[in-house]
Amino acid sequence: MTLEDWIAVPKDDGHGLELAEGVLIVTPQPSQRHEQAVLRLAAQLEPQLPITWGTLRRAELVVDSGPVPTVRLPDLLVGTEAGIEDNLPRWSPEHVCLVAEIMSEGTRRTDRVTKLDEYAEAGVENYWLIDMDDPMSLRAFRLMADRYENLGRQTGRIALPLLNSSVTIDLPALTGRRTAGQAG
Repeated sequence: MTLEDWIAVPKDDGHGLELAEGVLIVTPQPSQRHEQAVLRLAAQLEPQLPITWGTLRRAELVVDSGPVPTVRLPDLLVGTEAGIEDNLPRWSPEHVCLVAEIMSEGTRRTDRVTKLDEYAEAGVENYWLIDMDDPMSLRAFRLMADRYENLGRQTGRIALPLLNSSVTIDLPALTGRRTAGQAG
């Protein structure tokens, strides 16, 4: 498929549609636990971001617009507020500072290997890979030149570099029960 062919494909909210080197990829609907983790990650990140950046769930990211294009649908991306206000139908890497993927049984290898290389080649500054197996962990990657530097696997409540600052993520809270002190 070309990028124009991709744009013409009707999107189905029940499944994840991606384009990998011109080939349509269909992934099953994420589990409820997976979706909860994505929403809670966004809720933790959003108030810590500068006002010029915001979080988006499952937004199209054009990793390669060439003759055999690749368009990914990351679980979460942090993009420019201007792009959000413009309601971009798909994002280019220069307007994105973070992509986060929460690994599922059917996506582990793609998230750990393929997307790691694709996002680095595209110039996405930060890539977070979250594993929901107990204990929940996050492996952070930061772009150095044209390759990702592995910042290590972390668990618990962690601080990570992002946008010339630091953000704190409480990993157990992404899927754990809410406590009496939480809103709701």
